[in-house]
Amino acid sequence: MRGAFTFAFAFLVSALLAFADDGLTALRIQVTTAGGRPIDRASVVVKFVEGRSIAKFGKKIRTSWEVRTNQDGLAKVPPIPQGKIQVQVIAKGYQTFGQMFDIQEEEKLIEVKLNPPQPQYSSHQDR
Repeated sequence: MRGAFTFAFAFLVSALLAFADDGLTALRIQVTTAGGRPIDRASVVVKFVEGRSIAKFGKKIRTSWEVRTNQDGLAKVPPIPQGKIQVQVIAKGYQTFGQMFDIQEEEKLIEVKLNPPQPQYSSHQDR
């Protein structure tokens, strides 16, 4: 009986240790102009798309974050599950950026360069 208890305890401990490696990434996003100047107050939206299981003992884990860049153009996202994410950056006076990334590291820096807006096109322009 004691051996069965010891086995069950060892199994439980190993299961808890397996869940301790929760596969989260500390994500930072650097937003600059094409010339390398930081863009502050840019809106950064990060959405977890797919990857490691995001369910943990029935506890709901957040899958979408909205943050803004600081004066150095840096946005820090709370720990996010590893896998595919979608990053969207919106800043006044610049083209919107959107791209998918596959993150597997414990720490990741994504560098985003925003372009100035394209001139508007109209089919009614004089030729």
